[in-house]
Amino acid sequence: MDAFGHVNNTVYFRYMEQARIEWLVARAPQCAATDGDEGSVIVNASCDFLLPLVYPGELEVRMFLGEPRRSSIDTYYEIWSDGRKFADGASRIVWIKRSTGRSTPIPDAVKALLHASG
Repeated sequence: MDAFGHVNNTVYFRYMEQARIEWLVARAPQCAATDGDEGSVIVNASCDFLLPLVYPGELEVRMFLGEPRRSSIDTYYEIWSDGRKFADGASRIVWIKRSTGRSTPIPDAVKALLHASG
């Protein structure tokens, strides 16, 4: 909670992260895997705060995918409660080689899962 009794703005990013993790684990577990030399990282995240969320309450986070590119995919989020949209968010997932920290092409099998699940 912030000084005004609203859910703190950083928590919106946690809501989006939780939706992304649940989506990845359910539909594209290779993106969420932590073993091996390749995997995904978030390189940016943004949020437009449309209305203040108040605790307690129930909310729904909707996640959408952009078109996969060579090594990245954009994700988009909407946070809803009581039939009203409270926030719009976005993040970019980049596939990297952990040993170098540099981007690498998304494996074809993962890209197919992302494309099919979008």
